[in-house]
Amino acid sequence: VPERVTPYKLPDDGTFPNSVLPLLAYQTAVEVGGTDLAIGFETLFAAHGWEGSWRNGIYAFRHYHSNVHEVLGIASGHAHVEFGGPRGEALELKTGDAVVIPAGVSHFNLGSSNDLLVIGAYPEGESPDLCRDSAAERDMALARQQQVPMPSTDPVYGGAGPLVRAWSR
Repeated sequence: VPERVTPYKLPDDGTFPNSVLPLLAYQTAVEVGGTDLAIGFETLFAAHGWEGSWRNGIYAFRHYHSNVHEVLGIASGHAHVEFGGPRGEALELKTGDAVVIPAGVSHFNLGSSNDLLVIGAYPEGESPDLCRDSAAERDMALARQQQVPMPSTDPVYGGAGPLVRAWSR
């Protein structure tokens, strides 16, 4: 299963902190079939300790969370999402896919289908802040980012999942 997980290194670009931890893109994290994928993602994430889930889209502006890691699951539709700022990676996320975004990594919806539905969650239900590309925010954001605890589980595969291996320091 982990061969369907692709890591992306997104270093600090001088504007966005990004992270030394790789962003992890999960192809078909949840099988697309007759089940309600929104409930499927919510149940999967919660079972692995990623809580505080929400249903929405992805903001169409560059932003990041300095105080928490985030998982996004695509319950319906598709989106073209930039990660890591203008010099980062643009990924096509489709129904069933998920992505784990380390604290500090910029994300930006470049365009999506009308039926896009995203399920988001955080380790142990932490609440995210919202940072933009402001130099004034950057120093405090970098300090907060250093305090973010390592998740104990992968939101898709649990305790022995790819996140646990990829993020071990």
